[in-house]
Amino acid sequence: MQSSDLAVRRHDIQTADAQELIQSLNEELNDLYPEEGANHFRLDPSEMEPGRGAFLVVTCAGESVACGAIRRIDRETGELKRMYVRPKMRRRGIARALLKELEAEARSLGISRIVLETGTMQPGAIGLYKREGFIEIPPFGEYVGSPFSVCMEKKL
Repeated sequence: MQSSDLAVRRHDIQTADAQELIQSLNEELNDLYPEEGANHFRLDPSEMEPGRGAFLVVTCAGESVACGAIRRIDRETGELKRMYVRPKMRRRGIARALLKELEAEARSLGISRIVLETGTMQPGAIGLYKREGFIEIPPFGEYVGSPFSVCMEKKL
């Protein structure tokens, strides 16, 4: 796939295609983490308002194939949320391209540190984040006490 085939743009999180991507992500997470107590943490539309965060969708040939968000936690810190690439589109550089755009959005918000939470059953995601300069950190915020959480950070 050529990068010219992809478009990464800000998108309204409440649209049908955005909600369908999030629903697909939640279904995949439910399959990976069927255990009692597994939690798929929220992302409120208000957190995507200008100056607070951004929700991005990747399209390929007009089809929505991936999504991700950055939300401000505090003055310097933003959290990466709802990163998802449709299974049929994986291993084509889409997640890396999306991550780069989310980092650019974070910088435009004045964020100098990105944190994220992924899960123990997602080695592909963990590998991507490590290759892109994220390091593991202790659980933070709502992830403290979550037995399946892997938390990471990257300084921008």
